[in-house]
Amino acid sequence: MKGIILAGGSGTRLYPNTITLCKQLLPIYDKPMIYYPLSVLMLAGIREVLIISTPKDISRFQELFGDGNWLGMNIEYCVQNSPDGLAQGLILADSFVGNDDVAMILGDNVFYGQGFTPMLQQAKNEAKNGFATIFTYHMKNPQAFGVVEIDKDGKVLSLEEKPQNPKSNFVATGLYFYDNTAIDIAKSIKPSARGELEITDVNIEYLKQNRLKAQGLGRGFAWLDTGTHDNLLEAGNFVQTIELRQGYKIACIEEIAFNNGWIDKEMLLDRANILDKSGYGSYLRGLLK
Repeated sequence: MKGIILAGGSGTRLYPNTITLCKQLLPIYDKPMIYYPLSVLMLAGIREVLIISTPKDISRFQELFGDGNWLGMNIEYCVQNSPDGLAQGLILADSFVGNDDVAMILGDNVFYGQGFTPMLQQAKNEAKNGFATIFTYHMKNPQAFGVVEIDKDGKVLSLEEKPQNPKSNFVATGLYFYDNTAIDIAKSIKPSARGELEITDVNIEYLKQNRLKAQGLGRGFAWLDTGTHDNLLEAGNFVQTIELRQGYKIACIEEIAFNNGWIDKEMLLDRANILDKSGYGSYLRGLLK
C-alpha cells in the first residue's frame, strides 16, 4: 500500500499566518503540522508516500523531507496546480500508486488515541479484499463535514457532503483507505456544484457497490481539524498537555521509523545530533537509552 498526503490549498482561514507560509508547515506545538498525518501513514506500515501541494509550496516539503531516506522511506512529490477537490489527489497520484492499494490523509488532520494502529492495519487489510474504509467521529455540529449515516450494526447507510439537515452526528474524518479501483472511480466522478471533485462522491460509489466500511473513533479518541486559528491553538495545547504529562511525543516520525525497524540506532543518533539544541533532539537521544 502507498500513501498520499494532501498538503495543498491556500489556507485562507488562517490568514495572515498563511499569506507567506504553507498551512501544513505551521507548528503544532513542537513539530510541523504535516508530521501528524505522515505519522499516521507510518503507523499503518506505509513506507512510500506522495506529498501533493501547490507550485509555490512543494519545494518547502522537499526541503523538509528530501527523499525520505533518513526515515527509511521513499517520499515523492506532486504539484496540484489548482485546488479542484480532494478526489483529484487520487487522480494526480495515478502513476505513483500504480497497481497498489492506497491510503489518503489530509495534511491538517491530527489523530490520537489508544488502539489506533490496529485500526489502521485492519483498514489496510480490508483494502486488500477490495473494500474502502472511512474513519468516523461523533461531532456536536456536523454540518460542516461529510456526514455518515450508520445503523446500529455499524453499516454505512448514506453519505452527504455538508448537509443543512444531517441524518446523524457522525462525520467522515480526513483519512481514507482504498483498494486500487479508487483511482478509476475518482476519474469517473463529475465536479460538484462548487466545481470540485468530492471525495464523498468516491465514497458513495464504494457504498453503491457495497464495498464501504466505517471505522468509528470512540469517546476516548481525539480527532482535530486544524484549519482555523482556534482549532490550531486547541491542537497545540492538546499535544503539549499529553507530551508534558506522559513524557512521550505524539507523531514523532523518527521514533516510529526506529520502532518499525526502518532506521537503525546510528541513523536515529544522526537525527538527534541535527536537532541537538531542541528538546526534540534530547527526546530522540533518550530513545537510545
